[in-house]
Amino acid sequence: MALERHDIERMIKKIEGILNDADSEKLKRTCQALSDEVDHYDWVGYYLVDKKKDRELVLGPFVGEPTEHKKIAFGEGICGQAADNGKLFLIQDVSKETNYLSCSATVRSEIVLPIFKGDELMGELDIDSHQLEPFNDLDIELLERICVLVSSLI
Repeated sequence: MALERHDIERMIKKIEGILNDADSEKLKRTCQALSDEVDHYDWVGYYLVDKKKDRELVLGPFVGEPTEHKKIAFGEGICGQAADNGKLFLIQDVSKETNYLSCSATVRSEIVLPIFKGDELMGELDIDSHQLEPFNDLDIELLERICVLVSSLI
Protein backbone atom coordinates (compact mmCIF):
# COMPACT_ATOMS: atom_id res chain seq x y z
CA MET A 1 0.00 0.00 0.00
CA ALA A 2 1.07 3.56 -0.58
CA LEU A 3 0.99 5.52 2.64
CA GLU A 4 -2.03 7.62 3.41
CA ARG A 5 -2.57 10.02 6.32
CA HIS A 6 -4.63 7.51 8.36
CA ASP A 7 -1.87 4.87 8.02
CA ILE A 8 0.62 6.87 10.05
CA GLU A 9 -1.11 6.57 13.43
CA ARG A 10 -1.93 2.91 12.79
CA MET A 11 1.71 2.18 11.97
CA ILE A 12 2.98 4.15 14.96
CA LYS A 13 0.71 2.12 17.26
CA LYS A 14 1.99 -1.08 15.70
CA ILE A 15 5.62 -0.05 16.21
CA GLU A 16 4.92 1.08 19.79
CA GLY A 17 3.40 -2.36 20.44
CA ILE A 18 6.56 -4.02 19.14
CA LEU A 19 8.77 -1.77 21.25
CA ASN A 20 6.75 -2.52 24.40
CA ASP A 21 7.20 -6.29 24.01
CA ALA A 22 9.81 -8.11 26.08
CA ASP A 23 11.33 -9.40 22.85
CA SER A 24 15.05 -8.99 22.08
CA GLU A 25 14.36 -8.71 18.32
CA LYS A 26 12.53 -5.38 18.45
CA LEU A 27 14.57 -3.61 15.78
CA LYS A 28 14.24 -6.56 13.39
CA ARG A 29 10.50 -6.69 14.04
CA THR A 30 10.14 -2.96 13.26
CA CYS A 31 11.89 -3.62 9.93
CA GLN A 32 9.52 -6.49 9.21
CA ALA A 33 6.45 -4.43 10.11
CA LEU A 34 7.49 -1.59 7.81
CA SER A 35 8.31 -3.98 4.98
CA ASP A 36 5.01 -5.83 5.40
CA GLU A 37 2.84 -2.73 5.61
CA VAL A 38 4.28 -0.44 2.93
CA ASP A 39 4.52 -1.84 -0.58
CA HIS A 40 7.37 0.39 -1.69
CA TYR A 41 9.62 -0.52 1.27
CA ASP A 42 11.58 -3.35 -0.35
CA TRP A 43 14.62 -3.33 1.95
CA VAL A 44 14.37 -1.97 5.50
CA GLY A 45 17.27 -1.94 7.90
CA TYR A 46 19.34 -0.21 10.50
CA TYR A 47 22.94 0.86 10.32
CA LEU A 48 24.41 1.51 13.75
CA VAL A 49 27.34 3.73 14.65
CA ASP A 50 30.29 1.51 15.56
CA LYS A 51 31.42 2.72 18.97
CA LYS A 52 34.76 0.90 18.57
CA LYS A 53 35.67 2.56 15.28
CA ASP A 54 35.68 6.23 14.49
CA ARG A 55 33.11 7.34 11.93
CA GLU A 56 31.87 3.98 10.74
CA LEU A 57 28.43 2.39 10.47
CA VAL A 58 27.80 -1.34 10.87
CA LEU A 59 24.82 -3.21 9.50
CA GLY A 60 22.23 -3.99 12.14
CA PRO A 61 18.90 -5.79 11.86
CA PHE A 62 17.30 -5.68 8.42
CA VAL A 63 14.65 -7.29 6.23
CA GLY A 64 15.23 -7.82 2.52
CA GLU A 65 17.92 -9.17 0.25
CA PRO A 66 21.35 -9.64 1.84
CA THR A 67 23.79 -6.79 1.28
CA GLU A 68 27.54 -6.79 0.94
CA HIS A 69 27.64 -3.39 2.67
CA LYS A 70 28.11 -4.53 6.25
CA LYS A 71 30.35 -1.58 7.14
CA ILE A 72 30.08 1.92 5.71
CA ALA A 73 32.43 4.82 6.44
CA PHE A 74 30.91 8.22 7.19
CA GLY A 75 30.69 10.11 3.89
CA GLU A 76 30.54 6.93 1.77
CA GLY A 77 27.32 6.33 -0.16
CA ILE A 78 23.95 7.70 0.86
CA CYS A 79 24.08 6.15 4.34
CA GLY A 80 27.56 7.49 4.97
CA GLN A 81 26.56 10.96 3.77
CA ALA A 82 23.54 10.95 6.09
CA ALA A 83 25.77 9.92 8.99
CA ASP A 84 28.36 12.55 8.12
CA ASN A 85 25.74 15.32 7.93
CA GLY A 86 23.28 14.01 10.53
CA LYS A 87 20.46 14.76 8.11
CA LEU A 88 17.78 12.87 6.23
CA PHE A 89 18.70 11.90 2.68
CA LEU A 90 15.88 11.26 0.21
CA ILE A 91 17.00 9.97 -3.17
CA GLN A 92 14.12 9.44 -5.57
CA ASP A 93 16.38 8.09 -8.34
CA VAL A 94 19.63 6.46 -7.23
CA SER A 95 20.90 6.27 -10.83
CA LYS A 96 21.50 10.03 -10.67
CA GLU A 97 23.80 9.78 -7.63
CA THR A 98 27.57 9.64 -8.04
CA ASN A 99 28.21 8.50 -4.44
CA TYR A 100 25.64 5.69 -4.34
CA LEU A 101 26.59 2.23 -3.02
CA SER A 102 24.50 -0.21 -5.01
CA CYS A 103 23.07 -3.07 -2.98
CA SER A 104 21.01 -4.46 -5.83
CA ALA A 105 20.29 -3.64 -9.46
CA THR A 106 16.59 -3.52 -8.56
CA VAL A 107 16.93 -0.58 -6.15
CA ARG A 108 15.61 2.63 -7.70
CA SER A 109 15.27 4.95 -4.70
CA GLU A 110 16.38 5.26 -1.09
CA ILE A 111 15.60 7.17 2.07
CA VAL A 112 17.97 7.32 5.02
CA LEU A 113 17.06 8.90 8.35
CA PRO A 114 19.52 9.50 11.19
CA ILE A 115 18.65 8.23 14.66
CA PHE A 116 19.78 10.42 17.54
CA LYS A 117 19.82 9.96 21.29
CA GLY A 118 20.06 13.54 22.48
CA ASP A 119 22.69 15.12 20.23
CA GLU A 120 24.54 11.85 19.59
CA LEU A 121 24.09 10.00 16.31
CA MET A 122 23.33 6.37 17.21
CA GLY A 123 22.47 4.97 13.80
CA GLU A 124 20.19 5.23 10.80
CA LEU A 125 17.04 3.78 9.36
CA ASP A 126 17.65 2.92 5.70
CA ILE A 127 14.89 2.01 3.25
CA ASP A 128 15.36 1.00 -0.38
CA SER A 129 12.58 0.83 -2.94
CA HIS A 130 12.36 -0.85 -6.32
CA GLN A 131 10.19 2.04 -7.51
CA LEU A 132 11.22 5.46 -8.79
CA GLU A 133 10.05 8.42 -6.70
CA PRO A 134 7.89 6.48 -4.21
CA PHE A 135 8.66 8.51 -1.11
CA ASN A 136 6.62 11.53 -0.02
CA ASP A 137 6.01 13.71 3.02
CA LEU A 138 3.94 10.97 4.69
CA ASP A 139 6.87 8.55 4.50
CA ILE A 140 9.12 11.18 6.05
CA GLU A 141 6.64 11.90 8.84
CA LEU A 142 6.15 8.21 9.66
CA LEU A 143 9.84 7.33 9.53
CA GLU A 144 10.98 10.33 11.56
CA ARG A 145 8.54 9.36 14.30
CA ILE A 146 9.76 5.77 14.22
CA CYS A 147 13.38 6.93 14.53
CA VAL A 148 12.45 8.83 17.70
CA LEU A 149 10.71 5.75 19.09
CA VAL A 150 13.56 3.32 18.38
CA SER A 151 16.29 5.67 19.61
CA SER A 152 15.81 4.30 23.12
CA LEU A 153 16.79 0.81 21.91
CA ILE A 154 20.11 1.77 20.41
